[in-house]
Amino acid sequence: MAQATLSVTMPEQVWIQQVSVAYPEATFQVLAAVPGSESGFALVRITGPDVPDVVDDVNDHPQITELSLIQWSDNEATIHFETTAPLLLFSSRESGMPIELPVEIQDGEATVDVTGSRERLAELAEQLEFFGLQYRIENVSERLHESQLLSERQLEVVVAAVEEGYYDTPRRSSLTELADHLDIAKSTCSETLHRAEEAIVKRFVEDLPGLDEDEPLEEQLAAY
Repeated sequence: MAQATLSVTMPEQVWIQQVSVAYPEATFQVLAAVPGSESGFALVRITGPDVPDVVDDVNDHPQITELSLIQWSDNEATIHFETTAPLLLFSSRESGMPIELPVEIQDGEATVDVTGSRERLAELAEQLEFFGLQYRIENVSERLHESQLLSERQLEVVVAAVEEGYYDTPRRSSLTELADHLDIAKSTCSETLHRAEEAIVKRFVEDLPGLDEDEPLEEQLAAY
């Protein structure tokens, strides 16, 4: 499965681009959204200065066919609306690639996170282009389901190691005792644990936020 973050620039003729560019300090956070056959419905939180003016401009836009005010203050508002131009929703629907919520839009650009097959990601890119949305891929990575991280045998040995106290401090089970418990050779037990530990540690490091491949790992980990 591929995980990707895209920066999507909305077309100039779309209401969200026009309004968000007119109010560049405002942030539009899409909390929920669903596409209809020819329109889309969304729940959006707007934050920043001039929120009342932002909501008025959204309500007055011809591409907004219905708007309800859920919550209101000078610096924040939550609105539910229907629009005839839900291009991100249409792109998601036609590609079969779900867009993860919330989605943040500011100054005409949306930050979009998706998870799916690389084939679906490629189809999403095609649909974005079809609907006139420019995009750039900020990052993309391959992620296995946790159950695929270890082989069945590795998982069995690691679970037994935990249950027998091999990872306790102090240890309640030696490598020899663990191997005897599993009825396998000591060398096999050691090799299986090492490969499992390698996969687990590498996954942990990969998931640390903000790591830069161009900087020494030791220096980056010192910040944690």
